[in-house]
Amino acid sequence: MLLKKNAILAFGLFTFCAAGLANAQTVEPFSVSAAGQGLGQVQGQAQPAERPTQQAQTPTPGQGPAPTANEPPPKEKWNGPFGGSFTATFAAATDYSYRGISQTQRQVAVQPSVTYETPSIGGENAALSAYVGAWGSNVYFGNTNPTIAEIDLIAGLRLKALNEKLTGDLGYIRYNYLGAPADLFYDFNEYGLVLGYDFGVVQVQGALRYSPNFFANSGNAWYKWGQVTVPIPYTFNENFAFKLYGAIGNQYVERFTNYGIGNNNYWDWQIGFTATVYGVDLTIAYIDTNLDVPNCGATMNCDARAVFTISKTF
Repeated sequence: MLLKKNAILAFGLFTFCAAGLANAQTVEPFSVSAAGQGLGQVQGQAQPAERPTQQAQTPTPGQGPAPTANEPPPKEKWNGPFGGSFTATFAAATDYSYRGISQTQRQVAVQPSVTYETPSIGGENAALSAYVGAWGSNVYFGNTNPTIAEIDLIAGLRLKALNEKLTGDLGYIRYNYLGAPADLFYDFNEYGLVLGYDFGVVQVQGALRYSPNFFANSGNAWYKWGQVTVPIPYTFNENFAFKLYGAIGNQYVERFTNYGIGNNNYWDWQIGFTATVYGVDLTIAYIDTNLDVPNCGATMNCDARAVFTISKTF
């Protein structure tokens, strides 16, 4: 695949992400068109998509950077059964970008999520917890495909060690596309491992995700992701916090024509800025891929764009 003119610049600035909106992300599959989820549509094929991640999108659980002294205090959690706790997030974005590819034809997305986490087992040096949850978004794969809802079910284990500087997440995601015809095989399973370390002045994360049969029956798929987050020390008071981040990922798809791309792998990257103001996260991100229009289902769903996201965790 040919790199776009701005690919080198974006990669140099970036060195960051990898999903959580994702929300993860996170939250990250192609759209229903022939080019793959999030791509333009080709009859009978699916397009690719990438979640927030989380990023100017809701991150995939466990994919967000660990809190630092420069960030606001941890958000309150609802008490849950068995000593655990619930968290819920509501996000609205100008686009649902999944691994660099728009899942909404570059239109607005609304993305709620809820997660239950068990009490931690262990001590100060290492603590392990389990979680289950759900993440949702509207998706739109083009004029020849219906507007449907994506509902992802998540589960996994989280590890915090070395005074929470070292974090790990071993997780499972079930992607469900409600309203999509069953014979298009949009639904799929994905397994992932995310590791991170907080150096104080910088936070780094990396992830590896695998699907035995990716979106639209496209076969084995691997996604490799890396992210760097830099907290900005300047703040007005404890109700304000700022950070810069950059991320890069590579998606491999075995039957890439089913997924809607012109090659068996592609790169995506983004750089962004997040301001947390009185508990509300405001993110602006530049997102791009090295897929041109012919290799993206004859659409602009893989082209460079700015995505704005506003989210609140309760």
